Amino acid sequence: MGGLVAQFRAHPVATTLEVGSVCTCIVLFVGTIALLASGPPTGTAIPWLAVVAVGAAFVLFWTALVPIYERVRPA
Repeated sequence: MGGLVAQFRAHPVATTLEVGSVCTCIVLFVGTIALLASGPPTGTAIPWLAVVAVGAAFVLFWTALVPIYERVRPA
């Protein structure tokens, strides 16, 4: 844990993004397992749409927005 605190002090934005990504992955995994345990979607599938939307936003962030930011940020 001390290493994480030191890393946060050195690079607060990067560390926050990485820890947030891990938390997002855990939430998506647990949410998917919980939804699978409740059976297939019937009627309105809002919980499934929420998992898909959060997952899509997560993928878009790391595959498009972060690389674009790294290319255009000042050195």
